[in-house]
Amino acid sequence: MKIVDLSKPIRYNKQDPWFMRVKIKRKPHKKANLLIRLFLGLPKKLFPKGFVGWADDTIQKMGVHSTTHIDAPWHYSPTCDGKPSKTIDEMPLELGYGDGIVIDMTHKPDFEAITVEDIKGFLEKEQLSLVPGMIVLIKTGRDKYNGTKEFPMKGTGMSASATEWLIDQGIKVMGIDAWGWDLPLKHLVQEAKKSGNSELFWEAHLVGQRKEYYHMEQLVNLEALPYSGFKVAVFPLKIVGASAAPARVVALFDE
Repeated sequence: MKIVDLSKPIRYNKQDPWFMRVKIKRKPHKKANLLIRLFLGLPKKLFPKGFVGWADDTIQKMGVHSTTHIDAPWHYSPTCDGKPSKTIDEMPLELGYGDGIVIDMTHKPDFEAITVEDIKGFLEKEQLSLVPGMIVLIKTGRDKYNGTKEFPMKGTGMSASATEWLIDQGIKVMGIDAWGWDLPLKHLVQEAKKSGNSELFWEAHLVGQRKEYYHMEQLVNLEALPYSGFKVAVFPLKIVGASAAPARVVALFDE
């Protein structure tokens, strides 16, 4: 079995926007020396041979949307179809494992939304079908900007109609290798102001006001996958009451 990691590394990167930066404090082995001797009361002469202490680390800053993550319905709206939206700890685990399919949208230019026709056209061309319960991965190729200042500013993204269409096909979990599920936020703000369209901003996310679904953002390595014939596993950290959680997303398939 081959396993492909679809998750970005969690680390500090000064090129990330301030709201995405991760800060981790490293505690080397020798730091535990004092703790073991004073707090646990073990004299250094009784330390096992070669033991200098244990390493430890503290995540001092990391938003739940800062790295590869999966969004819960609570992120989109406090209610979904008139009922309280689920937080990430309430995501049914069975949704996090299933047959995967890659929808290749690398040809889409920046700031042009992915439509229903785009997805249907790809599936027809590649002779692929969606099956309820599949995990759909949207490949845009924009993970090449991951770790740069341009990452949140560039890319294509999903339209509301395409998102809703996937949900209507029985897809509850989907993901993208761009910074966000929608078109870049600054672009949406500019277009909303220009057009006067109050329904444009965050349109794909806000499908979740009506229909329950989960989506992953900031995936990587989708180019390493075939279009079909693999499994996807995505299990978020169980952060109670959270709108999202970091996840180690992997694809699994027989070589």
